[in-house]
Amino acid sequence: MRVVFVHGACVRDGDWWWHRVADLLDRRGVTSVAPPLPSCGETGSAPGTTGPSLPDDVAAVRQLLAAGAEPTVVVAHSYGGVVAGDAAAGLPQVGHLLYITSFLPEVGESLASFGDGSPAPYLDVRPDGTFGVRPELATATFLQDCDPADVEQAHARLVRQSVAVTGQPVRAAAWRDVPSTYLVCARDNGTPPAVQRAQAARAGRVVEIEAGHHPMLSRPDAVADLVFELLPAP
Repeated sequence: MRVVFVHGACVRDGDWWWHRVADLLDRRGVTSVAPPLPSCGETGSAPGTTGPSLPDDVAAVRQLLAAGAEPTVVVAHSYGGVVAGDAAAGLPQVGHLLYITSFLPEVGESLASFGDGSPAPYLDVRPDGTFGVRPELATATFLQDCDPADVEQAHARLVRQSVAVTGQPVRAAAWRDVPSTYLVCARDNGTPPAVQRAQAARAGRVVEIEAGHHPMLSRPDAVADLVFELLPAP
């Protein structure tokens, strides 16, 4: 059994973002991994107009998924859902998709399909083809229910990302064929709960908790319990 975590936009170091949940799963004998996303500059190429974008993120996650034969649950957070739904398509080892305050685009849809065409006020988009979270808004928007030490560590892991990922359409929608669960975070100030619930209608099952945008930090027990529940029996 294996869990693959896919982190969200404009951050680096997936192992850190998921470490609280990963530790709890490890105590239960479940291994996990959080692959780097090229569009966030995690694989050496700088993000930007000519930098890595959504297809590169999808390829990186798909390569990792395909490399293992054991039954796998993919856990995707926020933008990570766009990546995971494309990357997991057609892979028999993927037994379940867990979307956390995330997006489930249909084939041909992109992250921008779920907005009004203008950047969210907490994002800074620059002419160099990158975008990032405005540091002064990050805590109130995404981390308001997290421990202060985690907030400090989270800020240190904010990065700029290729803005092209927001407009590039996905080529597959694994959630149409793979069992899926959506975790709605009712206190999320970044992705409004109403938006989450609309996305959750595309999943096979919906769970809702009182948490902000990063429940893997603020409510790791709840997330780990849900992930463990979705794993196949040994």
